Amino acid sequence: MKKDDIFEFYRRLAELNPDPETELEYGNVYQLLVAVTLSAQSTDVGVNKATKALFEKVKTPQDMLNLGHDALREHIKTIGLFNSKAKNVMAMAEILVRDFNGDVPADRDLLTTLPGVGRKTANVVMNCAFGAETFAVDTHIFRVGNRTGVAKGKTPLAVEKQLDKKTPHPFRVGSHHWMILHGRYICKARTPECWRCPVEDLCSYKSKSPAK
Repeated sequence: MKKDDIFEFYRRLAELNPDPETELEYGNVYQLLVAVTLSAQSTDVGVNKATKALFEKVKTPQDMLNLGHDALREHIKTIGLFNSKAKNVMAMAEILVRDFNGDVPADRDLLTTLPGVGRKTANVVMNCAFGAETFAVDTHIFRVGNRTGVAKGKTPLAVEKQLDKKTPHPFRVGSHHWMILHGRYICKARTPECWRCPVEDLCSYKSKSPAK
């Protein structure tokens, strides 16, 4: 996709949704970090259901330690991979209390040293909590980037680098939100709804879905 088309791509998505946000529900930076960690290979809806009661009790890493591993498992048992996620979240809380005075570091490299926190999770936290121009490439963004031609790449990191290179101001902070929402609700994996897509004319994908 050409430079002017990429600008127009984002402009249209921004016009429809001027203030895009993650669909994960949280009350502070620590809760965001926990929610994003739990969301790996799970839906935001499922995570929100599991964390609603959890976040009423847990607002800080120390709260998580006070809650304990078994109680955490009980709260998140409906989420995929809950056993390993519970271990990671507890280990993360211990490190945050011990090494960071209970605060979540505003540094992607430091975030990725925490148990269960990969580059994508760190990018989400940096973007949503600290307003950083990061691009968290999940399956939706990987698909949308390649399918539309906005950012092609064979790996999530390759797509991330293309997004970082090609996404213009003033769309850099909101970019990954617009793309994930577009992929979740319109540019779906199996049946993209091109008939109602606001950027269909800019996209390199040839629609196979019927008009409605």
